[in-house]
This record gives sequence, C-alpha cells and structure tokens, in this order.
Amino acid sequence: MNMGANQSNTVVCGRVTRFIRRLTSAATALRLLLLIVVVIGFGSLAASAQTNLSTGFGPVQITLGANSGPQDVDTGIKIVALITLLSLAPAILLLMTCFTRIVIVLSFVRTALQLQGTPANQIIVGLSLFITFFVMAPVWETINRDALAPYQAKQITGAEAIDRATVPIRAFMLRQTRPKDVELFVAMAKMQPTVPEQLPLRVVIPAFIISELRTAFQMGFLIFVPFILIDLVVATVLMSMGMMMMPPMTISLPLKLLLFVLVDGWSLVVQSLVRSFGM
Repeated sequence: MNMGANQSNTVVCGRVTRFIRRLTSAATALRLLLLIVVVIGFGSLAASAQTNLSTGFGPVQITLGANSGPQDVDTGIKIVALITLLSLAPAILLLMTCFTRIVIVLSFVRTALQLQGTPANQIIVGLSLFITFFVMAPVWETINRDALAPYQAKQITGAEAIDRATVPIRAFMLRQTRPKDVELFVAMAKMQPTVPEQLPLRVVIPAFIISELRTAFQMGFLIFVPFILIDLVVATVLMSMGMMMMPPMTISLPLKLLLFVLVDGWSLVVQSLVRSFGM
C-alpha cells in the first residue's frame, strides 16, 4: 500500500512540475510579445515624429512633428475640454432629469424599513434609471424630432440643434421648479425680469435641483410617518410588558415588512413618483 501511494504521489508531482514549466514558458513568451509590441510602438512614434506624420480619426487630427503652431495648441485644448465634458456628461444629464427625486425617495423607503443593504444600491439606481427613462420619454421624443433628426439630416447646424434641444428640457425643469427658487437664482445672477422661457440654463438648472431636493425630502418624510408609528407602538407594548431588554427592532422590522407587502408598497411609491411629475 505504501509503495502504491508513493508511486501515485510521484506521478502527481511530475504532472505539477510539467504544468508549472508550461506556465513559466507561456509567461516568458507573453513578456517577449509585449516587449516587441512596445518596441514597435515606440519605433512607429519616432518615425512619425521624424516625418511629421498627421494621423486622425474622423474630425480629430493629431500632428506629430516640429511644425506645430498656435492652431495645433488650440485644437489640443479643445480636445482636452471635450474629454472633460464627456466625463461629466452623465452627472449633468442626470441632474437635469427626474433621476434626483426618484433615487432619493427610493433610498428613503429603504431607510424607513431599516433595511441596510436590501435592496442593494445597484437595484435602487437601476430602478431609478428605468423610471427616469419612462418619465422623460416625451422630452426625448421632442428633442429627437425637433433637434437631433434635422441635425442628422444636415438641415440645421450644431448650434441650432443645441438651441432646439434646450427648449423641451427647459420647459420640463420649469414645470417642476418652484417660482421662489427661480427668483432666488435670478436675483443672485443680477438679471432683469425675464420671461421664464428665455431664462438661461445656468439659472434654471440649480433652481430645478433645489426644488427636486425639497420635493424628495417632503415625500421621504411622508414615507417615514407610518413606520415611525409602528416603532412607537412596538416600543410602548414592550415597555408595558416589562420587556425593556428586548430591542424593539426585532419585532417592528417584520411588522414593517408585512405592512409594506400588504399595501403593495413598491407599486404605491412608484405610482406616486410618476404622478408627481404630472403624468
């Protein structure tokens, strides 16, 4: 028995050794391949720099050489500014839509239920995004019809397309913004009395965000009220029974979940959110 075990151990050790040798040779080959690619890349860059080669993709042109003037520097600054704007574009677009109110209210629902990680953040954000797409669908359709489609058909310029696209976005934000918030930013900007449809976005957007935060916190307070009542009732009953050492959350949490399921809470919350935007 010992001889058979020793032979099997020897066979296993031999296989492991051969496997390690293959991995080592593969890693060495991969390193050599990466080194060749790096050398070729630097060689091509050096050759293009010597020959003053201009390469590009689409409207962006990159010139490598010694004959770079002020125009090339200006183009480089524009490219950096465009990349920076693209990195901030998702946050800017989300703040100009109904996403802020929806994600805050859904987060309040999870906090009121005293559920720390359920639903997960990915689910909250994903549901908020899909509700945002649903609510903003008429606005997107108007932008596509009035601005994007004519621009793709080369009927209008880029500046005209941007001007047309801002009209439905501004109208949506002004419908959800309190006049008091708009007046606040108009006063801070030291502007003359202006028609709401002609207000610049630098005034409309921050006023819209403040109004959304206020509305979201108001809805969150209304969501908290019934769950706070459950906590008070449970704590009072436990104290009257002399069970002061028992945490009230142990009993109140199942009762909150039961109440939320019985009244179809998620459907009510989502329905209230969508109707709060006038749909």
